[in-house]
Amino acid sequence: MNPLKKKPRSKHLNPTQPLPDWMKVRVSFPKESDALTAVRAEVETKQLHTVCESASCPNLNHCWNRKTATYMLAGDICTRRCQYCDVAFGKPKSLDSDEPEKVARSVEALGLRHVVLTAVNRDDLKDGGANHFAETITKIKSYRPECSIEVLIPDFKAKEDSLQILYSAKPNIINHNIETVERLFPTITPQKNYRRSLEVLAHISKHGFVTKSGLILGLGETEEDVYQCLNDLFSHGVRMLTIGQYLQPGPTHYPVKSFIPPETFQMWKEVAYQIGFKTVASGPLVRSSYHADEYFTEDSHNLPKE
Repeated sequence: MNPLKKKPRSKHLNPTQPLPDWMKVRVSFPKESDALTAVRAEVETKQLHTVCESASCPNLNHCWNRKTATYMLAGDICTRRCQYCDVAFGKPKSLDSDEPEKVARSVEALGLRHVVLTAVNRDDLKDGGANHFAETITKIKSYRPECSIEVLIPDFKAKEDSLQILYSAKPNIINHNIETVERLFPTITPQKNYRRSLEVLAHISKHGFVTKSGLILGLGETEEDVYQCLNDLFSHGVRMLTIGQYLQPGPTHYPVKSFIPPETFQMWKEVAYQIGFKTVASGPLVRSSYHADEYFTEDSHNLPKE
């Protein structure tokens, strides 16, 4: 574990709540023959970071056993301190110039058909890390041209130059998570801006890319908040959507205000389709990369083309 993950997110202690039955995940000790073991060995051998581990994703065992992982570029230290996130924050290290090559070789070794690339916020870099994304995409295409590529990007402070660098590498899907509703942004993610994130999503869509975003519930949002957020996302060009449950990583993180039952997630899925979204994954354990390969393969014919 990155020791910086132990830094408190706030001065307030918020004891974690017991999980309801629908949030409990069965895990088993991995065997040598399991795909999870192969993915872990690949990641550790090449000294790569994954958001699966850095953000303490509850689906790690499930996804790694499906031979899928979300690579996290540009290190494992973020320049922003969001109250809900478990990624370490602080002063990042220099970029690893060999990382694009290592990630591409890992994608090739695992024989991936669809890969998701994300990154920590790198506000210390002039381009926010956009070139690093582009180099990694280019390398993957050279080693594994049949693999579709999805990127989950920070907001790059809405810099036109950074976004254009990313566009030049031509990923198949560009995702930027809105994360929460506008009313909660100042409290939960004060270094981000709701309107700026919408601006980035609109920019992506206007440049012809399949545009995706994700929302987490259980942070204290109202139904009116969620409905407004979904309409905002759709009106700014988002057509792929994920909705999941917030889980509090530790006692100094923002507390869970409510555990949303599965039937409510189903309701929001139906609402999203009524609004016009082309593909929606909504459920307590859904995360932005959850079964991303299946959603792209099954529903890509309904999505706008690049």
